[in-house]
Amino acid sequence: MVSYEYVLGGVLVSLLGSVFFMIISTTLGGKKPCKGSNGGVKSNDGFGNSAFQSEMEMKSTDVVIVGAGVAGAALAYTLAKEGRRVHVIERDLTEPDRIVGELLQPGGYLKLIELGLEDCANESIDAQKVFGYALYKDGKDTKLTYPLEKYSTDVAGRSFHNGRFIQRMREKAMTLSNVKLEQGSVTTLIEEKGIVKGVIYKNKAGEEMRTYAPLTIVCDGCFSNLRKSLSAPKVESPSCFVGLILENCDLPHANHGHVVLGDPSPILFYPISSTEVRCLVDVPGTKVPSVASGEMANYLKTVVAPQIPPQLHNAFMAAVEKGNIRTMQNKSMAANPVPTPGAILLGDAFNMRHPLTGGGMTVALSDIVLLRDLLRPLHDLNDAPALCNYLESFYTLRKPVSSTINTLAGALYKVFCASPDPARQEMREACFGYLSFGGICSYGPVSLLSGLNPQPLHLFLHFFAVAIYGVGRLMLPFPSPKLMWLGFRLILSASGIIFPIIKGEGVRQMFFPATVPAYYRSPPVH
Repeated sequence: MVSYEYVLGGVLVSLLGSVFFMIISTTLGGKKPCKGSNGGVKSNDGFGNSAFQSEMEMKSTDVVIVGAGVAGAALAYTLAKEGRRVHVIERDLTEPDRIVGELLQPGGYLKLIELGLEDCANESIDAQKVFGYALYKDGKDTKLTYPLEKYSTDVAGRSFHNGRFIQRMREKAMTLSNVKLEQGSVTTLIEEKGIVKGVIYKNKAGEEMRTYAPLTIVCDGCFSNLRKSLSAPKVESPSCFVGLILENCDLPHANHGHVVLGDPSPILFYPISSTEVRCLVDVPGTKVPSVASGEMANYLKTVVAPQIPPQLHNAFMAAVEKGNIRTMQNKSMAANPVPTPGAILLGDAFNMRHPLTGGGMTVALSDIVLLRDLLRPLHDLNDAPALCNYLESFYTLRKPVSSTINTLAGALYKVFCASPDPARQEMREACFGYLSFGGICSYGPVSLLSGLNPQPLHLFLHFFAVAIYGVGRLMLPFPSPKLMWLGFRLILSASGIIFPIIKGEGVRQMFFPATVPAYYRSPPVH
């Protein structure tokens, strides 16, 4: 006779087997999960698996990059070369057509070499070497040459069509198998308990999607719609650029940028291909004459044309007559990050300066080199709070380069603009005279502008050397009470230009970075 214990055991085994079979059937052979409207996956048994999807996607992607402009494309290639799995989302993958971002300083080109991207700014996009600047004022001119003696012959500035440069970097990033480049518009950061987990975006078909990664880097440019989530921005709009392309003309000084200290503000010329010269006319304020009504063409012909070098006059007038006149608002914004676990800002979304000195790309590429080096020791990016704490060092370590270029751009723009104030007029005249001296008086400022000598203290000393030179000019041959008062006002004017910019950059971070605790942050240990 069979013992009742065996009967009971058999019943229990049968029941457990039935339950196990039902679980397996439901998981593997039941209804397939459908894609939700938010791009996540929802199961039909009432148990959401968005957390599971988030975890799986974060395991397959290390970094989400928002934007594939200069900063985003260069960053994608750089991090992918380091072995990171990168998902880049760019609003428009067609070739950009902009009138700025066309001049890369020598310091920026050195960073491009460090990143292995120097072949993106060569003959393949008809890029032109730039060896310095020519400065024009009241019929006089002086040439300022980059101090490149200790570098290889390939090192110089580069000027090009911005769109060609960006497309070339995108193409190079896509040669790496661990880069996914997708067209889409990012709308929101995904946050859970104060930690950024990824982004919500609309793909090319208009479907709302989600992508997750331990680190999200926002590089969506000067019109960023995400920067307010990661910083406390104070955007200023000092002026507008009016852009033209002069065709088949030779610049008075070959392979040099040309800056005309015009009235009311500077006029720039530089080559962007072997047959084209970009002209940028600065118009102070936020409003420009109407292009459609012909007011702009009349302004360029009557106000601007008489001030440009005679060698460029005919080509300039032909460009105006051709009518392809573009305008763009110039923006300035000091970096003011709000450290957020899981995300970081970069490029123009993070920090902008007046484009007069062409320093934006140099700052962005320098930031990428620094960020790459900071992330290099980390194999795991999943501890978001620890990573955020560590990356606070980034904001201090970037200051020598960024603050030098930012401060110089803002200060030079204000000095180079015409003014009815006699003290500002004297400062402008003194700046032109100081740079015309040659030697350290031109070598020093140009090495700062080029990104080859990112030393904030040197910038400060040269700026006030210009002011003191201006006062000295007023005292010769004989000082008078009126001239002494004007000299005093010149010093006050110089102080009023540079000190607010320094305050915006942060005095301590700019001049005494080693006293900031974040300067010494070490990589988190896992």
